[in-house]
Amino acid sequence: MMINYREKIIALWTVFLLGTLFHTQLGLMPLFHGLNVVESQIARSINELSGIFWLMLGFFMLPMLAIVGTAFTENKRYRVTHFGLTIFYGVMNLMHLVLDLLLPHIFWYQIVLMAVLFSIGLLLIFVAYQWMKSPLSRAC
Repeated sequence: MMINYREKIIALWTVFLLGTLFHTQLGLMPLFHGLNVVESQIARSINELSGIFWLMLGFFMLPMLAIVGTAFTENKRYRVTHFGLTIFYGVMNLMHLVLDLLLPHIFWYQIVLMAVLFSIGLLLIFVAYQWMKSPLSRAC
């Protein structure tokens, strides 16, 4: 039985993106109930937040591109690059989890979600490593 690493990786990236979107939604949910949300940066105009928005776009776009790349690319260079990307996201998730734990008011539902996302990230790193080490398919 052939192990299909590519399908596993695409599924894990998809779950990661859905979890990341839900993490953002949970952070904004108090607005719908007339409550304030924690502000990390006070801005007077939308232009002052442009840099943050570009970083957020990049953070969401890279996994989307990884999904497409994994679906259509089999070569070794891509596998190594992809593995590096999973390491980067694993480190970023761990840092985000730790920083959330250092906030003055901890939202435990966010911590649980971030811990699940970190666990999914670890699984993604493991599967990406297996894929990187596996032989190239002759069919591709």
